[in-house]
Formats: sequence, C-alpha cells, structure tokens
Amino acid sequence: MAAQSLKLLRADRQQIPAQAYLPDAACKGVAVISHGAGGSEKGYAYLAEALAARGWLAVVPAHQESGTRVLGRSLLRHKPNEALTQMVTDSAAYRSRLEEIGLAKDWARQRCAQGEAVLLGHSMGAATTMIEAGAENLVGVRGERRFDRYVAMSPQGSGLIFPVHAWSAIRQPVLMLTGTRDAELGGQSWQSRTEAFTEMPPGCKWLGVIDEATHSHFGGRGLNAAMENLITSTVFAFLDGGQRCVLPAPQAGLQLQQR
Repeated sequence: MAAQSLKLLRADRQQIPAQAYLPDAACKGVAVISHGAGGSEKGYAYLAEALAARGWLAVVPAHQESGTRVLGRSLLRHKPNEALTQMVTDSAAYRSRLEEIGLAKDWARQRCAQGEAVLLGHSMGAATTMIEAGAENLVGVRGERRFDRYVAMSPQGSGLIFPVHAWSAIRQPVLMLTGTRDAELGGQSWQSRTEAFTEMPPGCKWLGVIDEATHSHFGGRGLNAAMENLITSTVFAFLDGGQRCVLPAPQAGLQLQQR
C-alpha cells in the first residue's frame, strides 16, 4: 500500500514530514503512530498498512527532535545507551512530539470525521502515548487526552521517565504490548514494562506479552512476519472490541489479560 507524503506545520513554522496511509473504502477512524527514539515517519509501515487495510486512516509523523539525525549526531559523542537516555528524557522533544501527534490527528480528522481516534506508540513513542493519556512524568510535560484509545508497545515502568504510580489517572482504554525478550534501556527485564498495567484503574486495560518478542520486533522492518501479524491482530482485537472490550480467543505465543 503506497503511503502519501505530507508536511505538518508546527506553531514555530517548522514543517514536519509525515506519512499517511489511506483506506480504500470509507474510513472507520483515525490512527496516529508515534515512532521510537531515532526513528522516522517512514517506520512502522507494517502497522500503518495493516490499519489502512482494515479501514483506518493512519498517519506517522516525524519527531525530528528525537529522530534519526539527532540520534546519529548524539552517537558521535556518546555511547548508545547514553545517547538514548539523553533523548528519552528530553522535555523539549516530548513537547514537540505532543504537538506533532495533535497536528497529525487534526489532518486525519479533516479527511475522516467518523469513528474513534487512536494513538499508538513504540518505545519513546509508548512514553509519548502514556503521557498523552494522562500519565504523570519526570520530563515536565502534560498530555491532553485527545484520543479515544491508546496502544503502547514496549512501554516503560517507573524510572527515567515516569515516577512510581504515574498511571493512576489514566481512564481511557489502553492496550500494552511487550515481549519476553523486550528488555528496558536501563537493563531491567521485560517485566518492568508491565508495571503500568496494575497501576491503571480497571476498565478496558489490556496487557499482551508475546513469547520471544524483542524490542525490534515491535518496530517492524520486516524482521519477523509472524510476530508482526500477532501484534497487528491483537491491536485489531482491541480496536474492534468497542465498549464491550471483550478479549479475543487465545493465540499461540501470546499471553493476554484484561483489567
């Protein structure tokens, strides 16, 4: 499925590249995908294409202050973990991200007024997603809760970005996805990524753990089609569940639970 390139105009007059994936038939809602640290608007095509094929108008904005070029320059001066830590704790980068996902949502809504709006994010994009949903944070930014549903892939526990109990005010439906090989930046195991699930108030909160899934599997790049299919099918089950929010039938390789 071909992506449409566009530019989103920020308040500082900077033009932000984005990729839009339009459904062939009438749209059923809008989806914005927030990429991870060092990513770009050209990533997550596997997820955006799958969403468009199911009727969603999907937009992937570039987050240039935490994108490929900025990470590349930082890696010239710092070790990889140091460069990533600086990026994922940069308050200005999160403020720009929140503005850009709002612009992407507005662009999509002009072309698809019906249905829900969902924000999906991976890694630093997952942090952006949880902040937008209302999570307290240590980077000094505040989300506006502009989406109906949220999907956080490789979300963070308390530590660099979030304090303990950061997620207690998130009321909207949330799907969290991680894998048994999805270690945290600071070296914590994948279990640390499940912390928010037990901290959020009950009510359409899902946690999916995929056997053997790594951090990179959620980022796509064609690394593993079977993993990508498992990710997208779980996302669709969450989005299609509506107000009833019923868990789908069990799938091999996925542990899925609900609160």
